[in-house]
Amino acid sequence: MTLKSVHHIAVICSDYTRSKEFYSTILGLDILAETYRPERKSHKLDLGLNGLPCIELFSFPSPPPRPNRPEACGLRHLAFRVDDLTAEMSRLKSFGIECEEIRIDEHTGKLFTFFSDPDGLPIELYED
Repeated sequence: MTLKSVHHIAVICSDYTRSKEFYSTILGLDILAETYRPERKSHKLDLGLNGLPCIELFSFPSPPPRPNRPEACGLRHLAFRVDDLTAEMSRLKSFGIECEEIRIDEHTGKLFTFFSDPDGLPIELYED
């Protein structure tokens, strides 16, 4: 097998409008395509970063809640590189989104923090 890159990560949300706003306006991801699938009563939003697809946002009727504490097996979090962690944290705060305290990666010495999407999915910002 020869993998070239990650194509996308699929995220299921409980409130499509709220999550679309979060991922496109607050995080600043580009909307590449938006589809409503009436047979599934489901929205599908393709989001990109720097011209490349990265997240497929889905809505389905009555999805079960995400297990979080203690952490469950499966996807743990999404992580994005940023140039200025404190500036991005301030921007998130302007939207009413609180971040955890800044941590230092013990292996690289780089700064990072976590916050959550509207459904509690942890998102990491990593200063690189």
